[in-house]
Amino acid sequence: MNKMTKLLMTVGLMLTATAAVAHPGHGVLHTHNDFLSGLLHPMMGLDHLLAMAAIGFWSIRQNTAMKNGTPLFVVGGMMVGAALAWGGLSLAGVEMGIAMSVLLAGILIATMAKLPTAVGGTLVALFMITHGYAHGTEMSAGASLMSYMAGFVLATLAITFVGRSLGTVMLKADNRITRALGGVVAVIGGVLAAG
Repeated sequence: MNKMTKLLMTVGLMLTATAAVAHPGHGVLHTHNDFLSGLLHPMMGLDHLLAMAAIGFWSIRQNTAMKNGTPLFVVGGMMVGAALAWGGLSLAGVEMGIAMSVLLAGILIATMAKLPTAVGGTLVALFMITHGYAHGTEMSAGASLMSYMAGFVLATLAITFVGRSLGTVMLKADNRITRALGGVVAVIGGVLAAG
C-alpha cells in the first residue's frame, strides 16, 4: 500500500469515530428556523455527507444520461423517503440502508463501475429513500414541511455537486487515488453497517 492510500484510509477511519452519533436528533438542529433545520440536517451526519458526495463523485464517470440525471435521482429518492415518513409509513432497517448506501457508493467508486441509467438511477433513488426517510422522521413537530424540505433538498444538491466537482478534478488524477478514495468510503460504510 502506498503512502497516499494509507493516509486516506487513516483519515477515513478517524472520521468514523463521529459516525456513531449520526442520527441521535442532531441537537444543534433544533432551531426556530425550519429551513435552517432542513438545510443543516444532511450536513450534520457523516453518513449523509459521504453517501451524497460519493454518489455525485461516482456519477461523473457515468454515461451522459446518468451523469445529468443523478441530481434528480438523488432529490427524487430523498423526497419519496421523506414523504413515506411524513405519511406515517414504517420503513424497517433505515439506519442499515443508510450505512449500506455509503458502503455501496464506495464500492462503485473503487471499482469504477459504469451502470446503465435505469440500473444506476434506480440504485441511487433507493439509496436516497433511506436518507430522505431519516430526514422526514427527524423534522421537529409543528415545523413547516415546505421550509424544512426546501432546506434539505438544497443541502442535498449542494453536497452532491461538491462530490461531482471532486469527481471532475479526479478525472485527471491517477485512477489509483480514485480507487483508494472509494475504498475509504466503503470501509466507513462497513464500519457504519457493523454498528
